[in-house]
Amino acid sequence: MSAPVTWRVPGRIEVLGKHTDYAGGRVLVGAVDRGITATAEVVDGPVGSLTATTTAGGEPVSLSVGTDPALPGGHWGRYLQTVLDRLAQNFSCLCEPVAAHLTITSDLPPASGMSSSSALVCASALALADLNGWTASDLWTRNVPDRLATAGYLAGVEAGRPWRELLGAEGVGTQGGSEDHTGMLCGAPDTLLLARFAPMEVLTAVSFPGDWAFVVGVSGVAAEKTGTALADYNRGPLTLRSVLARWNGTTGRSDEFLAQAVASLIGEATGEEAAADPALGALLSLTEPGYERRRVEQFLQESLVLVPAGAAAIAAGDTAVGEVLERSHALAGSHLLNQVPQTDTLVSVARQMGALGASAFGAGWGGSTYAIVPRGDADAFAVEWLERYRAVFPEAGARASTIVTRPGASAERLA
Repeated sequence: MSAPVTWRVPGRIEVLGKHTDYAGGRVLVGAVDRGITATAEVVDGPVGSLTATTTAGGEPVSLSVGTDPALPGGHWGRYLQTVLDRLAQNFSCLCEPVAAHLTITSDLPPASGMSSSSALVCASALALADLNGWTASDLWTRNVPDRLATAGYLAGVEAGRPWRELLGAEGVGTQGGSEDHTGMLCGAPDTLLLARFAPMEVLTAVSFPGDWAFVVGVSGVAAEKTGTALADYNRGPLTLRSVLARWNGTTGRSDEFLAQAVASLIGEATGEEAAADPALGALLSLTEPGYERRRVEQFLQESLVLVPAGAAAIAAGDTAVGEVLERSHALAGSHLLNQVPQTDTLVSVARQMGALGASAFGAGWGGSTYAIVPRGDADAFAVEWLERYRAVFPEAGARASTIVTRPGASAERLA
């Protein structure tokens, strides 16, 4: 019988790159020092069955390949069902999945914007794939040869996309990209990753200054991805996909990502001049006035201007990063339309308190913000920030919390 397998996968902080990854754009992302751990072990039971428990509370779940678990939308068991079905579809040609039990533990706040859902997908998938011996197969190593490819595959598991030879299946419902998984699987201590996704690559590792820290403010407004919130989230990727289809139909091209359309007009240029290049008018002219136009404008500004500028400022330890973050957060409110009063207040209070910079991050419509502060002041800043926020929003503040962190280690298999 196979020995139990344990994987720990951290959450992530999206420093810059709001809703750019699924369009192939640039991001600045890093792992954090909190995460989700999944331990998989073989148990007696039917082939393809999975039971799971979590220390976060709630009833255990019992799942089976290809069987609807009849759980509410957004339930953690549905993420495990997605993993189980996709792994079985891709690798049962090697051997049928063993009956298994997963034990899930976490010190990562759920629905907080630090991508606990993607961490759950990654940890459970890696543990089950190892338990079944699939990761030692030629099929796996051919398609998932390294950490970056693993991030691409597991992002495809979550979103339902195919990856190389591995056919797609139903995902969890979100039409997201690979940013979260890249930060979790490729990150390193004290390091942020400047990455892009058309093609998928880490462009450079950015050292996070030793005398800086992140203070994450969890707003107490859950960043759910079900019901209306799911439709709001998917509006962004579906809008860019619609513009891309119009672009390909007009130009005769077959670009897979909007970033490829942009590159066909201005090459690899970045910065203010690139984002203002008149050649981009050929793309912008295909957008409808209103949300669609603003959505493309936000993508251009975030991916071409703010991500590279923020990466350069952080690498230099330059406080000019604060202006970059301010612009990014403002565009989230005016163009992405994904902020709520609570996240806006956390950002404005952090700035009033003298943070080097602050911004909301993650999917939006709740979740978290982060502030960059001097490392020696971080603990005191966290306490005062939470007190001030609770004075404005006592109800959400009762559920709010703060976390002091720095970029942490990537996912690892534990002994």
